[in-house]
Amino acid sequence: VFNVVNGDKKSVDALLEHPDVHAVSFVGSTPIARYIYERACAHGKRAQALGGAKNHLVVMPDADLDLTADALMGAAYGAAGERCMAISVVVAVGDQIADALVQKLLPRIAALKMGPGSERSSEMGPLITPQHRDKVVDYINSGEAEGATLLVDGRGCTVDGYPDGNWVGATLFDHVSPTMKIYLDEIFGPVLHIVRWSGDPMAVIEQINALGYGLTIGIQTRIDSRAQALARAAHVGNVYVNRNQIGAVVGVQPFGGEGLSGTGPKAGGPHYLARFCAEQTITINTTAAGGNAALLAG
Repeated sequence: VFNVVNGDKKSVDALLEHPDVHAVSFVGSTPIARYIYERACAHGKRAQALGGAKNHLVVMPDADLDLTADALMGAAYGAAGERCMAISVVVAVGDQIADALVQKLLPRIAALKMGPGSERSSEMGPLITPQHRDKVVDYINSGEAEGATLLVDGRGCTVDGYPDGNWVGATLFDHVSPTMKIYLDEIFGPVLHIVRWSGDPMAVIEQINALGYGLTIGIQTRIDSRAQALARAAHVGNVYVNRNQIGAVVGVQPFGGEGLSGTGPKAGGPHYLARFCAEQTITINTTAAGGNAALLAG
């Protein structure tokens, strides 16, 4: 039985506390994920809680930039950036690769068609609420105030025929510092920012790990050994090499994050459904019961 119950915190708490609910799975922000996990466990339930994310794409100097730019258009701006796997940070290793990637992204962003999801031609729709639209705009204001270079400004975006839509256009920042608010926080909107990195590529992974989120990371490079070294150093649940990070998960693969991005077991994979099942072992002395051991085993 699949039943949809619309409600607020009161409804959620009722599920978390009710004795007939034995297992809970959640996807949402990190603070609420922790609340769900702790409350569910306190009431003796099996719990899984996936939290927020700040997903990075590390672009090495040898990367295929057309492949990278195409992947970023879907990963950063698909679903208006309102999904946990969205890429919000590009770490470009070297100014030359950063400059070249910007030149690849700008015409693609300019050609991106905004519109409602009901129209097949739409490539990016509105944000979910006016409140969230305003929150994303505030982040863009913050990035500009802190000194990041705003290359494409999605504020004030309009779509003909839909004056009341919660529109924020695709936004692109360059020269973003890891100390800026737009880098540190999960924006959950169509805001992509480029961090330029001139040091050891392995130190990039240390910086990403230090942020605390650990859902996914992408790596663009033609060298397999480099990709594997970077992947193994990253404290994340999923790594994607030379591909779009969206839509890359299949049901038989574990999916979930580390650190701030997840608590409890991962979704998917061979052990996931077992979390929602109660295993039972029955041991019978067939001699005392007068049964037939061979028949019982069969």
